[in-house]
Amino acid sequence: MAEVLSQSQIDALLSAARSGEMDLNRSDQSGEKKYRKYDFYSPRKFTKDRLKMISGIFENYTRIINSRLNGLLHTTSEIAVESVEEQRYYEFSNALSDGDVLTLADVVVDGKQESEETPVLFHLSTGLALNMMDRLLGGEGENGAGVPAGYSFTALELKLYEDIVKDLIGILGGSWENYIDLQFSYRRVEANPTLVQLIGLDETVVIIGISIKFPNASGRMSICLPGMMLTNIFAQIAALNQVGRGAGENHSEEIMDILRDSRLEITAELGRTQLTLQDIYYLNVGDVVDLGHPTQVPVNLYIGGQPWFNGKLGTQGGNMAVKILDTYHVQTREEK
Repeated sequence: MAEVLSQSQIDALLSAARSGEMDLNRSDQSGEKKYRKYDFYSPRKFTKDRLKMISGIFENYTRIINSRLNGLLHTTSEIAVESVEEQRYYEFSNALSDGDVLTLADVVVDGKQESEETPVLFHLSTGLALNMMDRLLGGEGENGAGVPAGYSFTALELKLYEDIVKDLIGILGGSWENYIDLQFSYRRVEANPTLVQLIGLDETVVIIGISIKFPNASGRMSICLPGMMLTNIFAQIAALNQVGRGAGENHSEEIMDILRDSRLEITAELGRTQLTLQDIYYLNVGDVVDLGHPTQVPVNLYIGGQPWFNGKLGTQGGNMAVKILDTYHVQTREEK
């Protein structure tokens, strides 16, 4: 409940205001709470955990393509994930120029194509792409330096560009295998993306920026993942995790199929006795050692050092054999 001022307190406040001792315009800044601005026009669809997971996936991807490019271009390179950001597609589209080339790729999830209309987009900076083409043809990669603005690829360069990005797209699915089975397939190359609306301008996308550095050149590869596609993928990953935790898949039959082909040593114990070292020293061929085990009493059969069966001695096909008579109970094995 707010404090009620007395008449004398009110008079004192009015007097201080008239005399200028109290600044009426001053506000207590120390008590103000600061709030982070939220853009309701462009709400975030993916949490930090989701973006962190995507970052981990593409860090694994950079390790894969690092060794791939080093072998393909016969050079050394440094490849790293620079950024993983959620944006609107127009922010990605506005950064493209007339001479840029985009590669479109389709995504197949568990054998089913995710979307025939909304593709995944790959973009290589022009200088980096020319450098890679020159190395692919046996050069030193000098063509990547000093590329004029608005440079347009020739038909031959576009063909080489396709060969490079097809290789990079084909191995992207391997970086997702810890979460879900995805396959990325090449669709086509778009030589002038500014004239074609591939994704809705206001659609949410996740842009992965990857830096690629060669000894004499560097550039950036950007991968644009549509938000709707990611939402569906995350939903399937969550469903797979729930099935794995809740259902408790029973693999007993599969395990038993593997164990059935395993080989185990079974030992039949005919009896036990103790001899002195002197008795053993004087043993000769033809001597008989009494095991102290009557022939009518069953012998024990051991598997892995534990008694599992007992049986009766006999012969089969001219060989010594043991006919199994009974099985030990688990409790009996544990006691022994």
